[in-house]
Amino acid sequence: MAPLIGIDLGTTNSLCAVFETDGPKLIPNAHGQVLTPSIVGVTEKDQVLIGATAKELRVTRPERCAWAFKRWMGTDRTIDLGGHEFNAPALSSIVLQSLKQDAEAYFGEPVQDAVITVPAYFNDNQRKATKAAGELAGLRVLRILNEPTAAALTYGFHDREAERKLIVIDLGGGTFDVTTMEVFEGTLEIISTAGEGTLGGEDFTDRLLGWVLEGRGLSLETSELRHPLLVSRLRQECEAAKCRLFEGDGAQIRIPDVQGKYNENPPHVELNRADFAKLVDPLVKRLARPISKAIRDSRQPVEQFSDVILVGGATRMLPLREFVRTFFSREPLCKFNPDEVVALGAAVQAALIRDDRAVSDIVMTDICPFTLGVEVSKEFGRTFSNGYFLPVIHRNTTIPVSREQVVQTVHPNQAEIRLAVYQGDARKVKDNLFLGELSVRGIPAGPSGQPVHVRFTYDLNGILEVEALIPETGKRFSTVLTNHAKNLSKSELQSAVKLMQKLKFYPRDDAQNRHLVLYAERIVGEVSPFQRDELEGAIDAFEQSMSSGEREYFEQARGGLLTILSMLGFPYENDDRSPS
Repeated sequence: MAPLIGIDLGTTNSLCAVFETDGPKLIPNAHGQVLTPSIVGVTEKDQVLIGATAKELRVTRPERCAWAFKRWMGTDRTIDLGGHEFNAPALSSIVLQSLKQDAEAYFGEPVQDAVITVPAYFNDNQRKATKAAGELAGLRVLRILNEPTAAALTYGFHDREAERKLIVIDLGGGTFDVTTMEVFEGTLEIISTAGEGTLGGEDFTDRLLGWVLEGRGLSLETSELRHPLLVSRLRQECEAAKCRLFEGDGAQIRIPDVQGKYNENPPHVELNRADFAKLVDPLVKRLARPISKAIRDSRQPVEQFSDVILVGGATRMLPLREFVRTFFSREPLCKFNPDEVVALGAAVQAALIRDDRAVSDIVMTDICPFTLGVEVSKEFGRTFSNGYFLPVIHRNTTIPVSREQVVQTVHPNQAEIRLAVYQGDARKVKDNLFLGELSVRGIPAGPSGQPVHVRFTYDLNGILEVEALIPETGKRFSTVLTNHAKNLSKSELQSAVKLMQKLKFYPRDDAQNRHLVLYAERIVGEVSPFQRDELEGAIDAFEQSMSSGEREYFEQARGGLLTILSMLGFPYENDDRSPS
């Protein structure tokens, strides 16, 4: 069987791994290292440099190098390197191609299939750009995997008997996200996630770099333009000082001249732990908001989480560890190398895709990290205002999933509506990401407020099926959005959509359910006035559950209505199913 590798495509460093008989294993690069710097350079002879070699070029020819381009994913940003224009997917593909070649040297055979990780909060465009980068590198991307999920898979593989709730704090070179999850009986269930796309170890280095320059009467922005060699050399020195403070009490930062060279006795700045902590405190405090959001979305008190896992090289910084220790009132867990744990987890995911016996007892559920919905109008006074967002599938919903909402016509005799599909959490669609649209035609003439049932079905491959039903005519409309679906052929896509039909649940179409509502409504007029509110509440809950499309909610509501009818002395005799 051809190899299937797991890749951590990082902001600062990238690495790949494979699942072998004794578990996940990292694959070394051509330099014998497992970490490949995510830096691309172009020499005067148009030679493309990657990794450690490009990192060296960045010091002497920064204008010919690109780094931290993971942050550009999903944007139109480009950079000119030696007269050649590159965007983020193209630069990322060069790094991925290097990892692919390292893997082929390791296996002695071609490598085509891969699992690639991304920050959990990456939106549709960013995931699509990551997939495109893999394809440009000659890889078939079988799964785009969230980085905290990958990290948890590493811990889950090595400690699969544990039953606990975890919080994964993932601070890499350029991105931050936090994920809550539960592990039980070999099952890894993702509960919620949140993050920030412009917070990582690179920002801490830049903060230190700016502080040193300010001490010399310079600004970082101006110096990058006027003295690029000074900035590139000093950035290297600040990065080294930051790393020395992981363990030591102090560090010395040498200051080069404007040509990026050190004199015999160069000026320097002394930095101790306390000064560094004070300097980066504003960055550390930015961790609080995404962490609090993830905990709120989990609907679990923070005390319920047994372990806080640190992932990403930037979590080695002592100010960050102290913040986490104080926030959670416990010592964070870092049993595995934080630089490597995501790639190892990607290899475990690869083994799950291949149905490897070694992971046959591991089950993983994932979530939709963003909200999916449609544009609607809202009535204010006697006028309607467009551009508002109606969620259909909320963020942090376990996938695969099928959910439904009801929209209504705005105008009398309105025969058509346009369902514009968006992704995001903003109140107005202009601040969310447009994904596609579906036109619904043939709505019968009548007053405004004619209902149309809108159903979203979303699966692990990133496929979103949007379906609309006109209840009066029974006519259905549907479209499939595959913006960040994995690399599926036409036949594979058809098979995936067919499987999604099993997720759909239409209790309102069941004649017995409609009969139960009519029966219960008749009983409302026969019970005591003191019992009426309780029965009406149960009927309302049952009708709402039929529109939700959530099987568990429906069964609970239906069972509750049957129980109340029985308690009131009016059991539903036509029921051929026992209450749930």
